[in-house]
Amino acid sequence: MSGPSSIVAMKKIVQQLRFEAGINRVKVSLAAADMQQFCLQNAQHDPLLTGMSSSNNPFRPQKVCSFL
Repeated sequence: MSGPSSIVAMKKIVQQLRFEAGINRVKVSLAAADMQQFCLQNAQHDPLLTGMSSSNNPFRPQKVCSFL
């Protein structure tokens, strides 16, 4: 690539880099602490941790009805 198309491509790259440089970042340690706090706050509503009653379980085996 040379000429005007090269300049346009480079301008797009510079624009993208400026956009990415302007994004506010969160430190991993803070994000992990927030995620841990969220998980602990919502643990009582998590069916994988608390279990699910058989009447509310959409994945329970369906009962078979037969007239023989």
